[in-house]
Amino acid sequence: MKRVVFVLAALAVLLAACQPAAAPATTAATSGSDLSGIKDYLTAKVAELEGASQDLVAASDEYYALAEAAGFDYEALWADHSAEASQAIQDARAAWLEVSPLYEQTEGIVAGVPTLADYDVILDAGASAEEDPEGAVPFDIELPDGRVLPQPGNLFGVLESTLWGTYPEYSSGVAADVDGNGDSFSDLLPDANVLKGAADLTHSYIVELKDATAAWSPTESDAYTALVVMVPTMSEYFESWKNSRFVAGDASTQRDFVVISRLADIQDILTSLQVVYTEIKPQVTAYDAAQAEQIEQGLADLKAFVAGVYADEQAGKVFTAEEADVLGQEAQDRATAVAGQVAQVAAALNVEIAE
Repeated sequence: MKRVVFVLAALAVLLAACQPAAAPATTAATSGSDLSGIKDYLTAKVAELEGASQDLVAASDEYYALAEAAGFDYEALWADHSAEASQAIQDARAAWLEVSPLYEQTEGIVAGVPTLADYDVILDAGASAEEDPEGAVPFDIELPDGRVLPQPGNLFGVLESTLWGTYPEYSSGVAADVDGNGDSFSDLLPDANVLKGAADLTHSYIVELKDATAAWSPTESDAYTALVVMVPTMSEYFESWKNSRFVAGDASTQRDFVVISRLADIQDILTSLQVVYTEIKPQVTAYDAAQAEQIEQGLADLKAFVAGVYADEQAGKVFTAEEADVLGQEAQDRATAVAGQVAQVAAALNVEIAE
């Protein structure tokens, strides 16, 4: 689980560098911050996420029913029911394209709060047993036909690689121009059992996340930890972007992050972290008003920097790997500076940063 290793290393560096500083004489730290806005935001987003995952299940069920009626003979399915199969697959893709960004809009909180972070591993960040035997996702996927996919990696990645055919083992092996665009990319009919098994389990875990969110009461430690842990993860995301089809093109061997640019994901993650900071800003202001404004502006500037790169990409610019490295370093430097300031305030106020 690369993200976990990365953020723990970043956290150690930040905490070692940030010693408690005395609060300015003109201000005083406050306690008992009202953090209800964080929970309200997360609750609303997870409710949307649950609804979108239900749409994903419904589309996957429709495709499974078509495949089952064809005896899981995918060539016959495409020959006899191409319109219905195409519609079901495109409906499932559309649902995934709603689910994934919605989760990214919660990720800064879910992945940054220790009591919720397991759901980030399960849904979005965890590796497969093949990639990382010791740190793989904590689940298997049981398929309707009795097969089991042991610790296959995070569920969004499994679904993406199944729906867009980037992992042949999760496809039927039958080529089909599902979207009618004549492009060979993503034109393999999904294995209906894999799609249904992954969609059902995704929805189940999202319901669990909803319940965990309802039971969760944000603490100051949660808020500061989320910021210190999640802001300085730019290098990881830019590295993933560099290795994706968005930069590497057809040379990319990455089977996920092929549909949505990681640059869009970063902006969504930073949005959730801005929500977190908004809730603790009054406390930071009471400690040091100037520093409170610097942190807020630093987060806004970081998000604007990423948005600018994304706008160029959307306008048709194809970045080189070298350019991606330079941009990633710039983003990481900005992020590290912001997280360092947050860690310094936390240390001064004796707020624990959880490891």
